[in-house]
Order: sequence, then C-alpha cells, then structure tokens
Amino acid sequence: MRPQVPVGAMVSHVEVTAATVQRGDIIQLGGQACRVTDLFQLPQGAKQLVFESGELLAIHTRTRLAAVRLLRRR
Repeated sequence: MRPQVPVGAMVSHVEVTAATVQRGDIIQLGGQACRVTDLFQLPQGAKQLVFESGELLAIHTRTRLAAVRLLRRR
C-alpha cells in the first residue's frame, strides 16, 4: 500500500529523531513507506510511532531516520 500524497503537494526530505518526528511524516522501513498517524511520549525522551498500517515503532532519542514531510502551504 502506498501512502496517498495530494497532487501538487510540496515535499521535503528530512532527518527525523524522537524530538522532531511529526504526524504525517512518511518513513521508509524495510523498503516500505509508512505514514505516522500518531505518536506517544515514552520515558527518557523516546517515542512510540503508530503507522497507518497499525504497526508500532519505538525510537530512542538517538535514533535518526530519513523521512519525507509534506509542506503546508499558507
């Protein structure tokens, strides 16, 4: 399943950490693009990410992941 990106949307490639990850970020894991739908704070600055597929991923404060972020137009 491919994440739906609005036609004409501007995207930015960013590096995300537990401190900077946002809902809507698309992270590639194991060759599959996963969109973050929710996230929860864990002890010691870690975060648990919830993807559209229902899968969970806990990331440590030092974890760095490549992501695509949709840029919002104002």
